[in-house]
Amino acid sequence: MSAAILLPILVVAFIPVGAVYGHGLGLDTAPPVTISGEKISVTVEMPMEFDQTDRRITITATELGGAIPNNVTFLVNVMYGGAIILQEHFFVEDGILVINATPSDGIVEISGQKQGPLDAWHSLDGTPFEITGPVFQEPGLYTFEIEIRTIYDATAILAETETHRADLMVAGSTPYAVQDSMGDETIFKLKSYFDRISNFSYDPDTGTIIFDMPFDWSRRVISHVPVVHVEVHFPKDFSEYHSPSYDGMINGIDLFRSSVTVDDYSGNDERIVHFVLLNDHIIFLKNQLQKSDEPQDGMRFVMSMNPEAQFPITGYTRGEEFSVDLTWDPPEIVPDQSTNFIFTIRDGVTGEPMRRSTYDFVLLQNDQEIYRAHNEAQVGGSFERFTFSEGQTGPTVIRFENIRGTGATTEFSTVVVPEFGVVTVLILAIAMISIVAMRGRLWSATQV
Repeated sequence: MSAAILLPILVVAFIPVGAVYGHGLGLDTAPPVTISGEKISVTVEMPMEFDQTDRRITITATELGGAIPNNVTFLVNVMYGGAIILQEHFFVEDGILVINATPSDGIVEISGQKQGPLDAWHSLDGTPFEITGPVFQEPGLYTFEIEIRTIYDATAILAETETHRADLMVAGSTPYAVQDSMGDETIFKLKSYFDRISNFSYDPDTGTIIFDMPFDWSRRVISHVPVVHVEVHFPKDFSEYHSPSYDGMINGIDLFRSSVTVDDYSGNDERIVHFVLLNDHIIFLKNQLQKSDEPQDGMRFVMSMNPEAQFPITGYTRGEEFSVDLTWDPPEIVPDQSTNFIFTIRDGVTGEPMRRSTYDFVLLQNDQEIYRAHNEAQVGGSFERFTFSEGQTGPTVIRFENIRGTGATTEFSTVVVPEFGVVTVLILAIAMISIVAMRGRLWSATQV
């Protein structure tokens, strides 16, 4: 056989599929299923942003104990924009499928040979598969539906299989040219880490930005979405839209203050406003939408200026049994300067301060704890003091754990400003922590 087989593009014909959702920032693991007596999970990894050289997709099968099975045949279906863009069998001896994608026009070409009863692609000399053609071209949401058709024994095709679903978002920026109040052109850029943005508008008279994003509000989908993140970029010298803070709404429902964050440090010439919706916030929005007449089809974002600085920030625990009001001083956190984190633990229903409240105060960066303290707020309010080092800059999560010994937790996000350089994207630490937490809950559920 030839080393490369050309496939007509009709082989991966565009077939409409149902609404999709996404939650993977570079990495997503489907919950384990039992195959041949073993619990097997499937992990998909791909770049968080496309460039010309790094469009590698890695699909790995893993046993419960961490071992990687051999002689695995994957049936890989990839959907993008409501269409199937790839639908093929791939065989790998070591359980790790690596695909290097090079987008181009024309037909799809896959390196390797087709063999066996499943007509699966086999690699040449164990090298990664090379795919060229109209696949993995643009940023957006990619949904992988993967079945394991053989495992351990390359000749034994499994009679019954389950679909492992993984969703990964490749971030991309879209510019929008708008007219300001003087009729001059200004460029806004929107960057989504979830799904594609549409219908962007800016009203200079009201100081309001509106845009839409697809979203499936079913509880089945929401349970697998730890975070939704969208960024609004605009020039720092665009004075008519500068404000100490901004309010946000989704489908007419007000967002928590902690969901809308101003970032003046990640871009030299840009102000960035982050919309960060953690899973608890999405569930809250779902519940509010059920009580209202607002539509539950997608997300309509509304962003407006607020002339007041938004301290304190309030976060609720999952069951809303407690809330925490948090302020930090000074407002701009920089290395080598002591920062006071001032907070009050309250009853989530009445808002009354909860006396003699124990808690664990935790600071995290890059998924790692950098500080933990266990204390008691005698009158419900207290403070923690911490000095960040020069090496502890960038996205930071402030977490209150095990409030009053109940296991209840809430968290906040901020940025430690570097003395020099550019801060990493705000969501990365939050998203990784959320994904790990969600993955842990799914994993635990399978063991019950």
